Amino acid sequence: MPGIGVLVNISAIVVGSLIGLAVGRLIKESVRAGIIQVMGLAVIVIGVMSSITGLTGLSQESGILGRFSLVIFCLCLIIGTLIGEILSLETRLKVMGEGLQKRFQKGQKKDNTFVKGFMTASLVYCVGAMTVLGPIQDGLGNPDILLVKAVLDGTISIFFASTLGIGVLFSIVPLFILQGTLALLAFSVGDVVPLVAITGIEAVGGVLIAGIGINLALGTKLRIGNMLPSVFVALAVVWILAEVLPY
Repeated sequence: MPGIGVLVNISAIVVGSLIGLAVGRLIKESVRAGIIQVMGLAVIVIGVMSSITGLTGLSQESGILGRFSLVIFCLCLIIGTLIGEILSLETRLKVMGEGLQKRFQKGQKKDNTFVKGFMTASLVYCVGAMTVLGPIQDGLGNPDILLVKAVLDGTISIFFASTLGIGVLFSIVPLFILQGTLALLAFSVGDVVPLVAITGIEAVGGVLIAGIGINLALGTKLRIGNMLPSVFVALAVVWILAEVLPY
């Protein structure tokens, strides 16, 4: 059944977040801060490994894509970030988080932790090759990738929610919009995305994941939300170079 993977992925995050919220009440604030930092370091390593794997794969391709893989990689990041800055995606994501907070936490004191949890979780769940390839395959009737992602996201959400709060739970909103749209497009268009394009997503997406980890570990304010279009720029550029200029 097309779309079942998206629903399972979303459900896993909901369950994991609820578990994390229940456990989080038992964790001291000082311990939470330490957990957030070590999670940030782990996310950095995951992102770097993903990016290196993707770049290695691109460099082994023939033609322009293989010879200039590093240049193409950098250009995708720059172009995508320019698009994101023009569209102010980071601000829009923050506004969405604040809107959800106002709606579901009426009468409560404004809490920046809600928005931080929402934005951090949204970016982690929405960046990466599995986020793009998973719903595409799901739209074609194969939910396997999203079932694996559901296990990963559900586990991560426990730790995120226990330290960053209920905002993590509401990250399912942008994730559902993104994955639902991709699954619907795949169901309508068919399986057309080549594997090498997914490799490009892995290379560029890894950098964004590492950036999220840096924000968590060091408390910095890298605007990762504005870099999100880089993933789709990489998809398009690598796809075109692989199909149009393979030699």
